Amino acid sequence: MVRLLFWIALIAAAVWLWRKFKRPVPTQQRPSEQGATPMVRCAHCGVHLPQDRALSSRQEWYCTQAHLEQGPTPIERR
Repeated sequence: MVRLLFWIALIAAAVWLWRKFKRPVPTQQRPSEQGATPMVRCAHCGVHLPQDRALSSRQEWYCTQAHLEQGPTPIERR
């Protein structure tokens, strides 16, 4: 009986070790964060959009050409 329990424990340990080392190692960074584009806020309407799609003028960002031409919204209206 002791021999049977010994062999069962040995086989279970071997299977556990095999599965542990077969599993891929998780990475530190998620794939979606690797190429993340920074978001900016439109100075006119407040909409957030990716920086590569925004228009800039004098260190301010705009979502469309019309908002760029109109300029920033006064602080009271925000």
